[in-house]
Amino acid sequence: MEERFFVTGATGCIGAWVVRNLVRENIPVCVSVRGASRHRMELVMTAEEISRIEFRTGDITDIDFLEKAIGDFGANRIIHLAAMQLPFCKADPPRGALVNVLGTVNIFEAAKRSAVKQVVYSSSAAVYGTIDEYAKEPLTHDAPLRPRSHYGVYKQANEVNARVYWLDDGIASIGLRPYVVYGPGRDQGMTSTPTRAMLAAVRGLEYHISYGGRFAFQYVDDVAHAFIAAARVPFAGAEVFNIGGHSVSMEEVVKAIEKSCPEAKGTITFENISLPFPEDFENETLKSILGGYEETSLQKGVDLTITLFEEALIDGRLDSESPI
Repeated sequence: MEERFFVTGATGCIGAWVVRNLVRENIPVCVSVRGASRHRMELVMTAEEISRIEFRTGDITDIDFLEKAIGDFGANRIIHLAAMQLPFCKADPPRGALVNVLGTVNIFEAAKRSAVKQVVYSSSAAVYGTIDEYAKEPLTHDAPLRPRSHYGVYKQANEVNARVYWLDDGIASIGLRPYVVYGPGRDQGMTSTPTRAMLAAVRGLEYHISYGGRFAFQYVDDVAHAFIAAARVPFAGAEVFNIGGHSVSMEEVVKAIEKSCPEAKGTITFENISLPFPEDFENETLKSILGGYEETSLQKGVDLTITLFEEALIDGRLDSESPI
């Protein structure tokens, strides 16, 4: 059977990389979009590659739009990434619940109506509590969920709703919990500032990263490949897994930036405040289900990010004012 992917949130950071990889495999892809901006896609894809994507304009809060888009395209794989990020949910909790919870329910309902038997969706490490609430690390995927934000609560609701769709309707699902994702296209969200620092280094600017401490650092292309692999693996049930990544300190991140861009030495600083979440996440369970997936080293991931930024500044995809 020909693979046909329907992807929401495709103009976001992870979504752009998911679509990039599928297009480069010559896989038919249909994406749902709300607005006209495609700057993240344009950063990581060529115009010819973008022309091979089928775009459907609509909102995931509209079940009729989703059912028609999935049905008309004949999708048999769904990757759901669309969501309002943590700061935006905090600023507007009702809208956050509408998009993040109702939107996800609509994806599952549209899958059921379209006879798509498996959904892969993005949850978040924000479903967990603070680091002092857990006895050990790396944190396992079945550790207690103790979210401390509206965003985390919405993601937890999605995980439970996914389980109900399996129990009631036989819709299988795999949810993945990213944490600190970095790389080209990561231009917004609470943990985006290390990537912004990489762009500042290429531009020859000073930059102050908004946090420090240790955290699981995940190169965006690795995360994208994990979502694609999860959509392809035959699965029975409704489970959610940690993506993992490398547990690194902000000092190590800054050193990696300086090694990749030596002229930036001494220009990148960071706030001495740790993120509240656990620092390391177990991902061997997910690897066993997916048959393994690549984890790019910190230095290689930083090198790849800085190289793409350098190329994009030269060829005009980025200018001195462009977001990343």
